[in-house]
Amino acid sequence: MADGLRKGLTSYGDAGFSLFLRKAFIKAMGYSDDALNRPIVGITNTYSDYNPCHGNVPQIIEAVKRGAMLSGATPMVFPTISIAESFAYPTSMYLRNLMAMDTEEMIRAQPMDAVVVIGGCDKTLPAQIMAAVSADLPTVVIPVGPMVVGHHKGEVLGACTDCRRLWAKYRAGEIDDNEIEAVNGRLAPSVGTCMVMGTASTMACITEALGLSLPMSATIPAPHAERFRSAEASGRVAAAMAMAKGPKPSELLTPASFRNAQVVLQAIGGSTNGLIHLTAIANRTKHRIDLETFDKLGREVPVLIDLKPSGEHYMEHFHHAGGVPKLMAQLGNLIDLGAKTITGQTLRDVVALAEEVPGQDAIRPRDNPIKSEGAMAVLHGNLAPRGAVIKHSAASPKLLQHTGRAVVFESVEDMTLRVDDPDLDVNADDVLVLRNAGPKGAPGMPEAGYLPIPKKLARGGTKDMVRISDARMSGTAFGTIVLHITPESAVGGPLALVKNGDMIRLDVAKRSIDVLVDEAELEQRRAALAPAVTPEWAKRGYAHLFNETILQADEGCDFDFMRGQGRD
Repeated sequence: MADGLRKGLTSYGDAGFSLFLRKAFIKAMGYSDDALNRPIVGITNTYSDYNPCHGNVPQIIEAVKRGAMLSGATPMVFPTISIAESFAYPTSMYLRNLMAMDTEEMIRAQPMDAVVVIGGCDKTLPAQIMAAVSADLPTVVIPVGPMVVGHHKGEVLGACTDCRRLWAKYRAGEIDDNEIEAVNGRLAPSVGTCMVMGTASTMACITEALGLSLPMSATIPAPHAERFRSAEASGRVAAAMAMAKGPKPSELLTPASFRNAQVVLQAIGGSTNGLIHLTAIANRTKHRIDLETFDKLGREVPVLIDLKPSGEHYMEHFHHAGGVPKLMAQLGNLIDLGAKTITGQTLRDVVALAEEVPGQDAIRPRDNPIKSEGAMAVLHGNLAPRGAVIKHSAASPKLLQHTGRAVVFESVEDMTLRVDDPDLDVNADDVLVLRNAGPKGAPGMPEAGYLPIPKKLARGGTKDMVRISDARMSGTAFGTIVLHITPESAVGGPLALVKNGDMIRLDVAKRSIDVLVDEAELEQRRAALAPAVTPEWAKRGYAHLFNETILQADEGCDFDFMRGQGRD
């Protein structure tokens, strides 16, 4: 029996009065006793005029409400924080944990028997799932869906892989002001998330692999009618979960489901951000993501999804080819098909219904992959004692074993000021190093790891260089880029010790990243480091909380006090 309006009564010292008062006030909204006596499905509203990714949320909400009511539940919509990637200062990652806390507390504070969370932009789905895991209320996740593709001069465009590629051409002087302005109006032709395998698409696919959303929900384009039919079906499922009081996230998120998510993350050519978010989600449970195991899976799991930036297609092509169910079918025994989903089905049931699309080439068979190994590798070495990540599926093969001279930027601001200086001492074989761009250093670990090619090199034809940092990178970006170097430089990690001219060796096959300086010299440099000082920005409010409790990338950049208990 669902609790409905009786759940979580406000404390007035008299439970009967609490319920009486709650009913009296909610009736001001026009609800009947019949509506108020039914199970309640809470629905998050993350619509914002600042968030074009979530532009279809009002329509999704209406569809979810319809599905819930058709199944005998009462839907109740409530607002939470909304984070849009390119509208969040200093970075969206800085606000992810705040959104997770907001969503969790609103789920706890308000009466609902199940909740539907609607998100899509990069940090919103992870924040909502982190919240759902901690609140452990029956939860249905609805991704908002990818936007449709754009077109320019006969070429298909996708935000934001092609944003970066064409901006690089503009920086190199290959296209002019008028053309870049035309491109600007064509890259994002509809609401929805980026239509390449960036972080938003990655998290939607991971969510489906975890069993937290309906089959096909990761890939349906945001404006399509099918997106709203899926939302209606999600409302029906949420109503059933409200009545059955389950399954809860704690019942669905098992070692098998987390392994499935890691397999899918590798197979889709997923965003490096997906690993941080999946780690944070797992750390809210008793389980965890082991970086060595993830790297081992990367050697075993091929990239099967032919999508930018690792391949050629876009999310709508992935969808029309059969979506995540078809991908899991192609992955075969690499997926644990016994894992359960929100509908009560197993992944085996889902895969059995995967569509066979003749002639499609967006989802490859295992014997004809895009890449023989997975999207990501985990590196270690004297620069990254606790690990670093490279998306080698989107890197230049010739740079995957490379030794070059360090060109060091002290901060994002320093990089911005100097990277295009004609007098910068840099050549195409050098290694660009960015530090003080990690969780604490920036703050918020910005997507600054995609260091631009210095303009004088770009205009000479250089398309890629080895770039290393303690920052993140957009999942839409291409390049030979080492990220998430841990510990970060701002907390005294080895990246803080690198000097201009030091030789740095990257060897992805050996999973190593090292500065070729002897340990005694590094110890001398370490002893000479200035002691850490709390910056002015971190002395009050949320910034203070963030600075004092943020974890490193290998632990998901969650707050240290939010981790789950009883971890295995």
